Amino acid sequence: MILVGKFGDHPPLNRQSAAFAREGIELEDSTLADWVGGCVAALDPILAELRRHGLAARRLHVDDTTVPVLAKVKTRTGRLWVYVRDDRPFGGQDPPAALYDYSPTRHGEHPRRVLAAWSGIMQADAYCGHNALYAAERKPAPVIEAACWSHGRRDFFHLAKLGKSPISAEIVRRIDEVFAIEREINGASIDARLAVRQERSMPLVAGFEAGTLPTNLARALASPVVVEALTAGRWTVCPGRGRGKPTRLLRERLQVAA
Repeated sequence: MILVGKFGDHPPLNRQSAAFAREGIELEDSTLADWVGGCVAALDPILAELRRHGLAARRLHVDDTTVPVLAKVKTRTGRLWVYVRDDRPFGGQDPPAALYDYSPTRHGEHPRRVLAAWSGIMQADAYCGHNALYAAERKPAPVIEAACWSHGRRDFFHLAKLGKSPISAEIVRRIDEVFAIEREINGASIDARLAVRQERSMPLVAGFEAGTLPTNLARALASPVVVEALTAGRWTVCPGRGRGKPTRLLRERLQVAA
């Protein structure tokens, strides 16, 4: 009850102490703090195993969200990072897992610390703090970026909805075709997914490579905001691999659930 209150409902221990006192139960803040500390220590082996299992994945979803942090003068804004392992979309049999890590800021040093010994495919947004993970000289090896197409799609969707640019509607249509193919192959083996992606998705993805048709059309037919949306997106070629996904929204659903 105390742990759920502190970490789930978020009343600080002094408020929980006051709530118990109203029921005639005297529990000092220090007593509650000792209990919480003991429980955290007891759970450490489970956390270590969760971390080991999660970071054994060859593909991770990584994201962060803001969390309010109680402070003396006013509430501060901290960050809660989530590292998700879910192999089911490519037929994996290992159980999924979500590892959460708190940091007081959004500095890139925090995901670099958690992923210091890890390399593989990382599904993430275009946060610049991740760039050091993708560097060619990184040890033990560079992380392979698989950027989120859902976030790249948003600006075009809003422009298409406003009717400001025909090319935006065309770009949304192409991305939706990629997503439709992904729904069909969800749960298939890595080889099967790769074959379908190379046959059907690669021609669609090729249109988003720098300097190809959509960029040229945007420059010729649309407003500068469309060019900015297109060039700012990281259209990494997920269809060239069998493990990755074109979207990171799984992590965001987990953040809401957390």
